[in-house]
Amino acid sequence: MDKFIPVAVPHLSGNEKKYVMDCMDTTWISSNGKYVSEFEKQFSKFIDAEYAISCCNGTVALHVPLIALGLKPGDEVIIPSFTYIATANAVKYCGATPVFADCLLDTWNIDPEDIKRKITSKTRGIIPVHLYGNPCDMDAIMEIAREHNLFVLEDAAECHGAEYKGKKAGTMGEVGTFSFFGNKIITTGEGGMIVTNNKELDAKMRQLKGQGQDPNKRYWFTEMGYNYRMTNVEAAIGLGQLEKIDEHIADRKKVASWYMEELKDMNDYLQFQKVTEGSTSVWWMFSVLLRDSVKVSRDKVMEMMRARGIETRPLFYPMHIMPVYYDVKAECPISEKVAASGMNLPTHALLTREDIKYICDTLKSIIL
Repeated sequence: MDKFIPVAVPHLSGNEKKYVMDCMDTTWISSNGKYVSEFEKQFSKFIDAEYAISCCNGTVALHVPLIALGLKPGDEVIIPSFTYIATANAVKYCGATPVFADCLLDTWNIDPEDIKRKITSKTRGIIPVHLYGNPCDMDAIMEIAREHNLFVLEDAAECHGAEYKGKKAGTMGEVGTFSFFGNKIITTGEGGMIVTNNKELDAKMRQLKGQGQDPNKRYWFTEMGYNYRMTNVEAAIGLGQLEKIDEHIADRKKVASWYMEELKDMNDYLQFQKVTEGSTSVWWMFSVLLRDSVKVSRDKVMEMMRARGIETRPLFYPMHIMPVYYDVKAECPISEKVAASGMNLPTHALLTREDIKYICDTLKSIIL
């Protein structure tokens, strides 16, 4: 194999090392330190939210606000079946039940009409997931939430900086959450962020992520909380990444445009994720669906791509077909179709135009 092109590579080209070494030199390596507060401050500015709360990963970034919003056993939360499992797990951590809604065939995001069909007397909220960097139809979702008095928690784990009608993803519901895993648009290795414009929720979530300690009285605990804090070292990496986030997003948009150009004659064989009307995608992952005209299975295509030095990944499996959620019955045929026929192509800042051409030429040679 002459070359290997991975799906994702973190791009550490800014002040990350400088800031981390400052943590080492000053011995501020745990969850206290100037980089934690500065990362939160600068992220809130970037995302246009009043408050930003750092935490140790994107899954707990979902768990904390659900607790703060009062989710309890017996409650239901509507989420897309077509998403990463963390969204469903965070609901289960609270003893509540995730109710799976189908996705749309064009955007692959949650279908507002199916949300309406899944609402019951037990429904407390909706968690739309801005999948692969593409914002959901938030006007429709917020209208449903207002009509039924439901909270909206935006899972923007993959969607740093994307916009819907001029508003940043993560800022339209009561709470928004982000992941900084190593393959995300910006990374802290592991890590997450919660954003909100609600002062009371901000205070509640900060207390919960810090073991429930009273913010004004050390070692005095008025809540049962969790140790969900981000370290100063992680925040130092995050701040270095955030300083160059516009460049990171521009790189992904450039990669997506190269894919579109190279594959423009493949519409009879490939379907691309449609960007929601009025939105800008940040293309966390450029992905394709194989149409029925392709006679090679998706898994065989991925295997043959790998043999030629190109890593791909399957799209997320729907939650309702996962063994861990067999007891949560749902019919989501579009989610099943999208998941079975789709794959992520390499999407990161280090790709060249020549890399994209090689990937696309290889893909064409396999499916034509």
